Amino acid sequence: MCAGFVVGALATATAFGAEVSVKLSGMNEVPPVTGSAAGSGMFTVGDDGSISGSVTTTGVNGTMAHIHAGAAGSNGGVIIPLVKEGDTYKTPAGAKLTPEQMKALKEGGLYVNVHSAAHPGGEVRAQLQ
Repeated sequence: MCAGFVVGALATATAFGAEVSVKLSGMNEVPPVTGSAAGSGMFTVGDDGSISGSVTTTGVNGTMAHIHAGAAGSNGGVIIPLVKEGDTYKTPAGAKLTPEQMKALKEGGLYVNVHSAAHPGGEVRAQLQ
């Protein structure tokens, strides 16, 4: 099964070892951010917790991006800082989720967030589910 990280879709179980897509929007931020900023990307999560992939944004002057712990509607702490390369943010080599973070991922309790100077708490976000 290949489940996507698709915002606005019904939650499904995450398939490990498969590529999954993510779409970021300001309306998914807590609180919501209005504007034209958006993003999309792809991540691969291995059975061992290894995670690789990236997101690319448009319409936002991003300063940093992370994978965070937190369910939809709530904010949480940083799990994995992403590496900025222009408008693309990549997982660092060797990034790995703990067993607890893998469980949270399966339950929709992780999200990717791109921050900006205008919105330091986050300008675009997508749940990983």
